[in-house]
Amino acid sequence: MVQDLLIAVVAAAAVGALYLAAAARVVRQYERGVVLRLGRLRDEVRPPGFTMVLPGVDRLRKVNMQIVTMPVPAQDGITRDNVTVRVDAVIYFKVVDPASAVVEVEDYRFAVSQMAQTSLRSIIGKSDLDDLLSNREKLNQGLELMIDSPAVGWGVQIDRVEIKDVSLPETMKRSMARQAEADRERRARVINADAELQASKKLAEAASEMSTQPAALQLRLLQTVVAVAAEKNSTLVLPFPVELLRFLERAQQGAPGAPAAEVAQAPDAGAQVGAAGNPGTSAQDGARTPDSGTSAQDGARPTDSGTSAPDGARPTGSGTPAPDGARTPDPGTPAPDGEWTPDPGTPDPRPAAAPKPYAHH
Repeated sequence: MVQDLLIAVVAAAAVGALYLAAAARVVRQYERGVVLRLGRLRDEVRPPGFTMVLPGVDRLRKVNMQIVTMPVPAQDGITRDNVTVRVDAVIYFKVVDPASAVVEVEDYRFAVSQMAQTSLRSIIGKSDLDDLLSNREKLNQGLELMIDSPAVGWGVQIDRVEIKDVSLPETMKRSMARQAEADRERRARVINADAELQASKKLAEAASEMSTQPAALQLRLLQTVVAVAAEKNSTLVLPFPVELLRFLERAQQGAPGAPAAEVAQAPDAGAQVGAAGNPGTSAQDGARTPDSGTSAQDGARPTDSGTSAPDGARPTGSGTPAPDGARTPDPGTPAPDGEWTPDPGTPDPRPAAAPKPYAHH
């Protein structure tokens, strides 16, 4: 009798343990439990922790309440300005009503994914290319509203939607690059022109200041020469200022060595004296023009009869002995030493002889 009672207690305990094992459930902190009893939804949502269900009668569905990050596949579309683009996005959502997420939709994840793709294609067709590239915040808000409207009935709340990337065709990329380059070049030219205007104003002021002091312009020229000559890789052509030549000329005229300049002007005076002698005759090398209109050679003093004397010799009258014992022959007659005296008015074709010393008698 006692043995049968002991066996019954052990069997009941085993059955109870099996029941507990079949009925016991654990709901995690980030989950909520939805119980369907005989296919009907129970109003009570099981909180996190240990809970019990009726084995074979109740069915517990656990719903994740965490924020889900779901990438939206890239969608090809044509913008409002007829540009083909490829856009992908990412969506953040979470379940706020576990019962609706279980009862109202078969698979809320798949439903949200499909709705996001459809909304993304729709927002591409309603937007311009410039909006997709520069005004993404507005597009993100519009895309979020489009997805969140049907998702509210599924017990899902759309937390955030972001457009990740906008892919353009290569031809469009090159066109946009050329447009951006042209715009930057335009701005660079405007800035350069503005800089030239400001520089021209400053240069005009500097030129007006330098015009009052001519030496400042020369100093600026020398500074430019020094800057160019520092490289030592080019040939420098230096213009010589006329003002410096005038300064040197005035300094030479006012210096103590001024008689040298007067001596340099002496040949001109001699030429004038020679021209004043007889009309139609010319003087050479500062010599005195003879009376008969013949030319003298190399500084020799002409004779009275108009014949030219040897270099350095003092001429005498016709037929008179010279100081050195030589007799000057008559005009047109050969000399004793083989020399020939030309006729009056005829230049001597012979080369000039060495001058002889002059002696007094």
